[in-house]
Amino acid sequence: MGVTRPLKRDQLGTYEQVVAEYGDVVRLVVGPPGLRRELYLVTHPDGVEQVLAGDPDGYSKNTPYYQEIAHYLGNGLLTSGGRQWRQQRRTVAPLFSHRRIDSYVDVMADEAVRLADRCRTVAAGGASVDMNAAMVDYTLRTVGRILFGADVDDAIPVVRSTFPVLNQHVRRRGITPLRLPRWWPTPAETRASAAQRALYRIVDNIIDSRSAAKTSGPDLISRLLAARDPETGAPLSHQEIRDQVLIFLLAGHETTSTALTFTMQLLGCHPDVQSTAHREITEVLDGRPPRAEDIPKLALTAMAVKEAIRLYPPAYALGRLTEHEVSIEGYRIPAGSIVLLSPWATHRRPDLWPEPQRFDPWRFEPAAEEVRPRYAYFPFAGGLRGCIGGHFALTEAVVAIATLLGQFSVVSMSPDVPLLTDITLRPAGPVRCRLNLRQPATVSP
Repeated sequence: MGVTRPLKRDQLGTYEQVVAEYGDVVRLVVGPPGLRRELYLVTHPDGVEQVLAGDPDGYSKNTPYYQEIAHYLGNGLLTSGGRQWRQQRRTVAPLFSHRRIDSYVDVMADEAVRLADRCRTVAAGGASVDMNAAMVDYTLRTVGRILFGADVDDAIPVVRSTFPVLNQHVRRRGITPLRLPRWWPTPAETRASAAQRALYRIVDNIIDSRSAAKTSGPDLISRLLAARDPETGAPLSHQEIRDQVLIFLLAGHETTSTALTFTMQLLGCHPDVQSTAHREITEVLDGRPPRAEDIPKLALTAMAVKEAIRLYPPAYALGRLTEHEVSIEGYRIPAGSIVLLSPWATHRRPDLWPEPQRFDPWRFEPAAEEVRPRYAYFPFAGGLRGCIGGHFALTEAVVAIATLLGQFSVVSMSPDVPLLTDITLRPAGPVRCRLNLRQPATVSP
């Protein structure tokens, strides 16, 4: 079915509508006459599992969208393929083990305390807090400190000014049916190229500084420099390290900030859930910042984050190119086709999620998760190409939410939030919440 205009007008709503009308696999025709192309939207968990985990040689990321991300933000784990991806994954995976992520919790908690202090100052003046801006600042500082260490204050202003430019430019080029050559000096290309040069320059300078140092620090760039492929012993090249850093920046601050923004916004609309979370946080933390050993105990807090991500998945759509003819849910799809998976659409299917628009963190109780199809929920993709930073993101989110709710109650002043569908899903503007300093509940003996 032709959906060019509906997708431009409301991409996410169009996904939901065509799934409701046409089912598990929908052929979408997009683009103007003469430049039309077909996309196949797959939303049933069985079909999603087949694409992500069932045939590793049948699907690749060699799509126009990923090509644009790779050009402007580097060919890191998100975009690389084949032998290069396997080598990168082997080398980088140890840096994202659960034990290693536990070592980052102190940085996450320190930045969360600073975030709470800033929110306290705003709230004391009687003003509301733009939760979107606050969470972008928190996640950028957190991932910046973990990546750059002492150089974080030099890097953050550059990242803050360049990523929005590159984000929008990549999306425009990734979806247009006719991409102009990158060497054409259009205003958009000129702005994007300047942003890319500025971003590369600051990252390259920090890598060079770490490389010249005689000792290795705790920051991730130092650890990437020291990392070796466990099979070959080969190090990462300067370019590979820069590419990983850029992808970690993209995935580590934009996606998590969206998850945090909507967790707070939804809790601010559901005081009953918030009250239960307050009790859990008081019992576990008793007024102190979270530590790594606290994370498994903050079960409801984690469930609230997961439910917010279900409703507002930062990676709202994923594309794959069929490397040979495939059959999905009984539909034959030619080689060279783009298969579109949409966490947004799958996460809102009423046959998988009763009353899908309702915020209900108890959907993620262990018993409920056990009986649900594996790929009814896939905010971090899955299979061999699943997001290496998924546990990092959830840990960072739980730390931030537990820290804020340990001090404040939240009331949402933005019940309806307009959305942007760039590389990741983001609020289109401020997300206003009122934070009220609370007296912690007495912990029962």
